[in-house]
Amino acid sequence: MRAWRVHELGDPDHVLVLEDDVPDPVPGPGEVLVDVEAAALNFSDVLLCRGRYQERPPLPFVPGFEVAGRVAGTGERVVGLCRLPAGGLAQRTVLADPLPVPDTMSATDAAAMSVTYLTAHLALHRRARLAPGETVLVHAGAGGVGSATIQLAKAAGARVVATAGGADKVALCRELGADLALDHREGDFVDPVREFTGGRGADVIVDPVGGDTFDRSRRAVAFEGRILVVGFGGGRVAELPTNHALVKTYAVLGLNLGGYRTHAPDALAHAHAAVLDEYARGTVSPLVSEVLTLEQVPDGLARLHGRGTVGKLVVALS
Repeated sequence: MRAWRVHELGDPDHVLVLEDDVPDPVPGPGEVLVDVEAAALNFSDVLLCRGRYQERPPLPFVPGFEVAGRVAGTGERVVGLCRLPAGGLAQRTVLADPLPVPDTMSATDAAAMSVTYLTAHLALHRRARLAPGETVLVHAGAGGVGSATIQLAKAAGARVVATAGGADKVALCRELGADLALDHREGDFVDPVREFTGGRGADVIVDPVGGDTFDRSRRAVAFEGRILVVGFGGGRVAELPTNHALVKTYAVLGLNLGGYRTHAPDALAHAHAAVLDEYARGTVSPLVSEVLTLEQVPDGLARLHGRGTVGKLVVALS
């Protein structure tokens, strides 16, 4: 089969090799072989190639975390999270506990909604226990997780403030449903968030950026607020002065989607079903900015890493 493989660690455009004769992965207990129809790209793919992701598969490996396709031999339409080293940037992969894809959903949409919408739903509902009427602040609102969070938070009856970099991305956040969208290149978000909430601050903050953004978010969180750490797209891992959390009475909650696959697969299935319900009602729709060929993967990852994309980049394999 054709697949991108990594034989040494480094930047994706230097270490990814497109090979034509990679052996099909062999399903283990509880796994199924899947003919991949679409695979979505993530910032974590860049970290994986560099050896900076929390999971470090043995070399060589196929990157790619989320795919949609059909179970080999049965044709059942499924979506799921890949188990490395057999990632999704290949014609075939293996999935454990794959989730169903309805006939009304394209493979492109299914792949685009796996990591981002499951992350956003678990962050808002399982971890933060979001209540209607609360205010959600989401960073990188024009990105994959950010755009999913805006839609799901609005569907849950929340007020949403989004940050993004540049006028086009700010406008996109408004189109997605944000009540207030802020350009972080033009100024700090703390005072506008506090003004928007009457001085209270945001009840829930979803942060896929980290670094300085996390540090400033601590000044924008409400009493008994919840800050969700879902990524470190900014590059720096922030540190938390625990006395500040004590004095302001807020919680910092982490979310590693892969951990749910291991420890709470039922939670993934529940979140997936809830997202499908919202999709069927038309309240959420994945922001797929580009559909790429397999050959375009390195360029797509380079632009994703350079923050030159919005929403999701999806690779079509069929």
